[in-house]
Amino acid sequence: MDYDDVTVLVPTYNEAETIGQVIDDFRDHGFDDVLVVDGGSDDATDEIAEEHGARVVYQSESGKGQAVREGVDEHVDREYVLMLDGDATYRVEDADAMLEPLFENEAEHVIGDRFADLREGAMTRFNQIGNRIINRGFAYVHGENFGDILSGYRAFTRESFLRMTLTSDGFGVETEMAVECAKRGIRTTVVPITYLPRPSGSDTNLRPVRDGGIIFLELYRRAKTNNPLFYFGSLGVLSTLTGLLIAVYVLVEWVTVGISHEVMAVVSGFGIIVGVQLLMFGVLADLILTLHRDTLQKIDEETQSE
Repeated sequence: MDYDDVTVLVPTYNEAETIGQVIDDFRDHGFDDVLVVDGGSDDATDEIAEEHGARVVYQSESGKGQAVREGVDEHVDREYVLMLDGDATYRVEDADAMLEPLFENEAEHVIGDRFADLREGAMTRFNQIGNRIINRGFAYVHGENFGDILSGYRAFTRESFLRMTLTSDGFGVETEMAVECAKRGIRTTVVPITYLPRPSGSDTNLRPVRDGGIIFLELYRRAKTNNPLFYFGSLGVLSTLTGLLIAVYVLVEWVTVGISHEVMAVVSGFGIIVGVQLLMFGVLADLILTLHRDTLQKIDEETQSE
């Protein structure tokens, strides 16, 4: 393959143990533009990267999401971007399979599916379960099955990336990118890759519970504009059920003991009313979104026919 139009983007933070190997692998494979975006490492990651021939830039703030946004927006001028972590868990041998759908114009965004060949010790059982739950939740909420939305091995056109609205600063950036692909109709495909265990001596920056919670919240927050029926409907159901439970308690107390809970009765009624209104709003918002998408599709079809 001709890699003259490809930039290899590697966001890093304290990856001194592995970054040299990663850069050497990709340069030996024929990639002449390896961009390392450093998040303020204190273990000489930047110095090692420069020694091995990479371009090194420093992000203005912390977090992987910030590194990806700044890297592409300000330091990439080539047509294609191949993004991966600097921890040597992704193989250069999978790079061609990642880029081929872009070169053939079959996709604008490619996700590497780590579960296709997950090597022993590469991911803890706890993380595997969490990943599965998040992927199923994404498919249910956003209507697309991208296999492994948390994969850090991505290939995409710079143009499609600039169409995304990304705000996450941390590990939620992969989730945001998947949501934006589903929301904006960015042609996305999934290819099988191998996921390797981290080399001994290298520590992960991932905190499963904290980062998993952030990812779940990001999925739910993004549902507001991509699946409003689920977003407002779930809030409505929760509010309605809470109001009904309080109402049942008030009724039982009044019938059996003779105690009336006027304040709780008011709270119960308020919860039910708000819940029903949220459900109605979710239905209306979903209808508006469907009409909006149909209108955009017709505009695209008319533009293509012309």
